[in-house]
Amino acid sequence: MSPAIGGTLNRVDGRFKVRGESRYSAEVPVTNLARAVIVNAKIASGRITAIDTSEAERAEGVLAVLTHLNLGRVATVPRLLPSLAGLAAPGQTFFPMQDDLVHYGGQPVAVVVADTSERADHAGTLIRIEYETTPATTLLDQARDRAYVPERIFGGLLPGHASRGDVAKALAEAEVCVDATYRFAPNHHNPIEPSASTAVWEDVDRLTVYDSTQGPNAVQFTLAELLGLPPISIRVVSHAVGGSFGSKAMVWHHPALAALAARHVGRPVRLVLSREQMFTSCGHREEQEQQITLGARADGRITALRHHKLSLTSPFDDWAEPSLQSPSVAYTSPHYEGVYHLVRGNTITPTFTRAPGEATGMFALECAMDELAERIGIDPLELRLRNYSATDPESGKPWSSSGLTECYQRAAELFGWRDRDPRPRSRRDGQWLIGTGMASALYPVTQPVNPQRARARLYNDGTAVVEAGVSEFGTGVFTAMTQVAADGLGIPVERVRFVGGSSDLPNVTAAVGSAGTSAVGSAVHLAATQLRDELIRRAVADDHSPLRDADPANVEVHDGKMVLRDRPDVGETYADLMHRTFAPDVEVLGTWNPPPQDVGYGVHTFGAQLAEVAVDADLGVVRVRRMVGVFAPGRVLNRKTAHSQLMGGMLWGLGQALLEATRMDPRLGRWANASLGDYLVPVNADAPDVVVDTIEVHDEVVNPLGMKGVGEIGVVGAAAAIANAVYHATGRRQYELPITLEKLL
Repeated sequence: MSPAIGGTLNRVDGRFKVRGESRYSAEVPVTNLARAVIVNAKIASGRITAIDTSEAERAEGVLAVLTHLNLGRVATVPRLLPSLAGLAAPGQTFFPMQDDLVHYGGQPVAVVVADTSERADHAGTLIRIEYETTPATTLLDQARDRAYVPERIFGGLLPGHASRGDVAKALAEAEVCVDATYRFAPNHHNPIEPSASTAVWEDVDRLTVYDSTQGPNAVQFTLAELLGLPPISIRVVSHAVGGSFGSKAMVWHHPALAALAARHVGRPVRLVLSREQMFTSCGHREEQEQQITLGARADGRITALRHHKLSLTSPFDDWAEPSLQSPSVAYTSPHYEGVYHLVRGNTITPTFTRAPGEATGMFALECAMDELAERIGIDPLELRLRNYSATDPESGKPWSSSGLTECYQRAAELFGWRDRDPRPRSRRDGQWLIGTGMASALYPVTQPVNPQRARARLYNDGTAVVEAGVSEFGTGVFTAMTQVAADGLGIPVERVRFVGGSSDLPNVTAAVGSAGTSAVGSAVHLAATQLRDELIRRAVADDHSPLRDADPANVEVHDGKMVLRDRPDVGETYADLMHRTFAPDVEVLGTWNPPPQDVGYGVHTFGAQLAEVAVDADLGVVRVRRMVGVFAPGRVLNRKTAHSQLMGGMLWGLGQALLEATRMDPRLGRWANASLGDYLVPVNADAPDVVVDTIEVHDEVVNPLGMKGVGEIGVVGAAAAIANAVYHATGRRQYELPITLEKLL
């Protein structure tokens, strides 16, 4: 029997999805279901002075209109803590509709509950609200003079300032310097499925919530604190999730609002966000500006890096995506300074967006590296090789695994990089200017801090069910876990069923930070191998087993049969043993305790990105012709789903480079393009020829399976490779994303 891990198993949920049989949170059948609709504030800053709900309450089918005047109070708003911690994970430390204050445009100010969503929508338009407005800050340029350096960011996990060496002295002594400032428009996630919550009270203190989330347990713990209930009283179910990209990583206000509304009307309530509400209700990638100063010797060896970031956060939380972390360790730089500057504005707290921080921070660094290569007259790939470090520049510790130089080499071969003419505007194809560019990709290997658990049960017919509370939100985790369990037990994948998506199942952290597969996979691996070892132990202790008194270490399992390693003709199947010993099933709970943060190694995932673009010489239109990405993500569990994840990430990077920008109207304090008609994302017509490859590196440090994750590394470096290619084609550097045609004209 060949190993399942590393194969190309089709998605186990594929046929259900293509047949329309997968049940999403807004499709779960519930008896006597009412519908709730949120009414959003039309101002960005101020207070409600009057609110008239009488006409809405009289509308046909309306069951209740809830405002700050009659909505139940929440018990506690938990502190801001990323969902990777495995505890309560609110998206922000503000819960709406508790008073008359308005802090940002789109803030919920009322909830209408009716017998249909159409009637609830209509009644929402009948609510009359009067406001007293106060000046709003919605853009960085409105308040950059009020910027401050926070003590900590990112839910308190990272410092607001970090340094090593003497960066000022090193920059002053550098033979070559590059100083550049990069600006980034806000981005929104836009998964195909809007967030949705269905709340069902089975008793006054027993609640079931069907929620579209990356972490059922995170929702359970957050609702427990908000509603003042013990976690055991709340069950969260999330079987199928139609994408997230970070919008469903944290727990926003709508699950609790659905629960409070359901309690108020005494029947189940479903609350589904509209597409426009997805722009104001689930966080976003914040507007930001990054300044990089690179100091180097004449041969290109970097001596100093100063990296400062300025970004817009909410009135409540010191949130900044960690854009400075991966750039700080990307290359050998003995002198470093990284500082986050925040401006408080009238916005919801920003949040994780795919490759949170790395997508923007590595863009700035890799564009500066391209400029440095041109300044000193060497190939951009050679510059990166000269500055490659076999150790973590921050700690001096060796990498747990790298593979970066192999990624460079393989990507260059696949792309044909060595034949490149380095001169800008040196290649044309008719009206099109042709350019090529490259960038490094780095993403930290994030680890949960709490134990990860999975349950494995083998039945006496040789089939198994494996369970863990992870959601399937498009990454293929159920498929990969089926493969991990099959190999751990030594049985074919067709005899394994993986079950997830409920807080009643063994607790695993939310699947965020490319850590979901490694976290649940490690727990599943341990559960499966412990169950296998338990059955081997029973066999060698059984007087009637052919394996009686054998050394357990000399027994292996193939196709459900335990055999001696040196005599594969001696053995018996799991089913034989269990039937003979009257065991209908055997069950094991596997627990993986993640390694401590300081494991004596630097832990990152590495890759290389290359791109070719064509730019219309007269119109400034940019077309990406081809992209090559080679990555070293440790052990690859499923080549098909990993390839899809990496390709999807690269196309996300294309969107970041050329299309995606949410525009703020500062007069109203509202997003001006809050729809998929106006917020541009790549479509099939934009997709170039994409080549994805992986370099498998052995890593015994990160987890038992040696996997690092592929969900986000594909994004990192893609935008920078495209921007560098645009420079090579046109001779004009681009310092603002997205790169639009008016910036090239």
